[in-house]
Amino acid sequence: MAVSVRGQQVTFSPPPGATGLIGDMTDWRKRAPLPVVNGQPITLTLPRGAWIEYAWVDAQGEAFADPDNPRKSLNPWWTYPRAAVVGEYAQHPLWQRPEPTQKGVTHRLTWEGQVFPGKRRAIVHLPHGYAGEALPTYYIQDGVAFYRLGRLSELLDRAVETGEAEPAVLVFVEPGDRNEEYYLNDRYLDFLTQEVFPQVEGPLAQASVRGLWGASLGGLISLYLGSRHPELFGRVVSHSGALIARPGATDARGVIDTTTAGEWLTEQWAADLPRHLKVSLDTGVVEWLTGPNRRLAGLLADRLMPHQYREYPSGHNWVTWREALPEALLYMQGR
Repeated sequence: MAVSVRGQQVTFSPPPGATGLIGDMTDWRKRAPLPVVNGQPITLTLPRGAWIEYAWVDAQGEAFADPDNPRKSLNPWWTYPRAAVVGEYAQHPLWQRPEPTQKGVTHRLTWEGQVFPGKRRAIVHLPHGYAGEALPTYYIQDGVAFYRLGRLSELLDRAVETGEAEPAVLVFVEPGDRNEEYYLNDRYLDFLTQEVFPQVEGPLAQASVRGLWGASLGGLISLYLGSRHPELFGRVVSHSGALIARPGATDARGVIDTTTAGEWLTEQWAADLPRHLKVSLDTGVVEWLTGPNRRLAGLLADRLMPHQYREYPSGHNWVTWREALPEALLYMQGR
């Protein structure tokens, strides 16, 4: 048996060739793999209701999928993560509503990038019956993942139809090199203002207020740009924001050096709190970003800045973020 669960005790049985276990519990490759000793299983205590993703590594340190576990993750970048469910993973009631009968209209945009070279893509979701009125407009990083895996536009349609949320415009913006574009890069603002805004605002929709939305590095760039540009943005949603970051904290290969980066953005907010923002933060509790997100939320609480902060009993993965979407949406758009 690949994985067995008894209460909060989760036992991972290594397949042949496995020398270590990685996943949400080791921050994937940010910490050393949990070693396999003499082929014996590895038992961990994990939160109830958690969805945890993992993989095995071989003697060369290469990750591979558990051949005995068919439960795949929603990870859009790696093929090897498999999932373990601790107890019963509870789904938000908004996901259990009937499929909406009045669905929004989707426009797909493609163009040649200027600020960052290469083919660029975005998906614009307009609410059902949209007639050109000014509405909150959210620019969403890692757009295709939020559209296909997160199903955020479907969620908004559900919430609007049931009367739980006001309509909004969703702009799903796909990155080129997300590590370059999202790591505290001011040129990403140039990309939005020079290439994305002109194709959305005016030709397709009108924005009453702009929001930024993202997960991990996408949450980082959303918090960073949203806080620095009150003339452009009034709302930010961040899931598991990659708050271990500092300008220039990369090595010669462009790899992020998390050991020296610190929590620079939280330091910046402590010196000059962006009170113009409506902020929703959340994180999983089995990931390396739990502490940094708690500390940013603690700063907002200490300074009496209105915000939402929520935690989920899972890791740094799309199941966690999809479960977090309803409350983030309702905080921003709820009636």
